[in-house]
Amino acid sequence: MDKRSGKGLSFAKRIYLPRVIGLGIGLFSVMAAMAPLSPPTWAWLLVLFNGLLWPHVAYLWAARSATPYQAEQRNLVLDSLMGGFWTAAMHFNPLPSVTVLSMMTMNNVAAGGKRMVVRGMLAQLGGMLVAILLLGPGLQLNATPLQVYACLPMLTLYPLALGWVCYQLAIKLADHKRRLSTLSLTDSLTGLLNHGAWKDLLLKFQACQQQKGHAVIALIDIDHFKTINDTFGHVVGDCVLRQLGAELRHNLREGDQAGRYGGDEFCVILPDTSEAEACLAMERLRERVASYRNPQLPHLRISLSIGLSAFEADLESPEHWLEQADKALYTAKHAGRDQINFARSDAATLRLAYPD
Repeated sequence: MDKRSGKGLSFAKRIYLPRVIGLGIGLFSVMAAMAPLSPPTWAWLLVLFNGLLWPHVAYLWAARSATPYQAEQRNLVLDSLMGGFWTAAMHFNPLPSVTVLSMMTMNNVAAGGKRMVVRGMLAQLGGMLVAILLLGPGLQLNATPLQVYACLPMLTLYPLALGWVCYQLAIKLADHKRRLSTLSLTDSLTGLLNHGAWKDLLLKFQACQQQKGHAVIALIDIDHFKTINDTFGHVVGDCVLRQLGAELRHNLREGDQAGRYGGDEFCVILPDTSEAEACLAMERLRERVASYRNPQLPHLRISLSIGLSAFEADLESPEHWLEQADKALYTAKHAGRDQINFARSDAATLRLAYPD
């Protein structure tokens, strides 16, 4: 969080606008409360600096710091210090004092939680002591109509500004959460669902069982993938995996669910699909992958062995459905590879072979 280009700088940017608005409109509350007390000239200059210039100085100070987050935490403590100073300088006039201190505390809660609130309160007490030493003690318990009106912008506009910043932050956090959720379900190499996410989709088995729907599950294996890695290297092997992932994304329907099941094994759930439709879809995939050519590696050839299993009402579990497809894949591989094998629940199989 302390990197110049990281979250620390973003933190400083988020606080900049609320500080500009808060101190700018808080200036009226402080000046209205201090006017009857006839403070010295330097106090007027200080309040003008704090209300008009300090927000920009604080932002530049944090943005140019090697640790923007820590610098902004320091700025927040200084804000609280000055809030306490003006409270004592106003002789603790109830309405403007409560307005200034509550807005400062609200900012500290939003920026740093309990720890920042405690630090802010200590800074406010320190600011009060400094003001009492420089300007003398006093207690003013009556607020004039002018002071009441001067506090209204602070009580209305600043909470709106802070709320807007918090709302924008909540939207960003929700977006980050969605992205992290997607990453946790996605295989980083192929962009398909990872093993765990795809296994969860087998729960669709239960929906098919209840609705008596049609579905086919496919297990896809890259033939002789270890030989590809040993011959051309793991970089080329990764390219082959990415290529198959891209073909699955581009050639399957929107509702089809494809994932990487293992090292060189992929899996697909084809809902609302008949056996014939599943065979055609996998054959198109097999042909497209087989036609892939890399100009830099003219000897590279890719073929697929595919095992299919249709949903049957008497299947015991999703794992049993997957096991049927695995058996069909095993048969396709041991029958010469580069082919599709369709499992039947009655132990009969329909093998669709497409030799080169």
